[in-house]
Amino acid sequence: MSIDIADLRGTIVPRSDQINSEQLLAGPKTITISDVRAGSQEQPVILHYEGDEGRPYKPCLTMRKVLVFTWGEDGRQWIGKSMTLFNDPEVRFGGQTVGGIRISHLSDIEKDVKISLTATKGKKALHTIQRLEVVRLADVIRAINAATNRSGMDAAKALAKQLTAQEDIDAALQAYTARAASLRAKAEPVKQPEPALTPGPDEDDSPPF
Repeated sequence: MSIDIADLRGTIVPRSDQINSEQLLAGPKTITISDVRAGSQEQPVILHYEGDEGRPYKPCLTMRKVLVFTWGEDGRQWIGKSMTLFNDPEVRFGGQTVGGIRISHLSDIEKDVKISLTATKGKKALHTIQRLEVVRLADVIRAINAATNRSGMDAAKALAKQLTAQEDIDAALQAYTARAASLRAKAEPVKQPEPALTPGPDEDDSPPF
């Protein structure tokens, strides 16, 4: 395994057939659904996402309720939509606090959603799902092309960091590199042509050889 010491999150990824809450210890993760499949009785819904590397998201019952409530019951319509996952250390299972994956943001909803769902027997918990503003490749390319200085390029770069698909990231990087080269070329001072020398009456203007 090639290890990038600038980003050690890959070294804490557990060997598993699904994304694990421990993978989110370093922070939330925004994913874009690429496929929805039926799973087992215990985990009936499998959400594949772009770049999942064989570790899809298998939402728990509570999060499945959230998804059906917000996105509808037809899982085929979830493909192409995005969500932000985070590690909630307060998730309980079997009477113990074990932590788990929760959804904080969803794309394709008109506004923030609050839904009260059963947490334990006789108790409910309020879940707030915020509207996710999804950054598309076209938005990033537009920002890159509109940039005319370092500030504009930095803003475009920040926008590009929100892309999730690797092919989109690669395309944005290519456009960013080309735009940066173009701006550097424009910033370089233009060399003025040297004035032609007119030979004097005693000078020979023939080639030196």
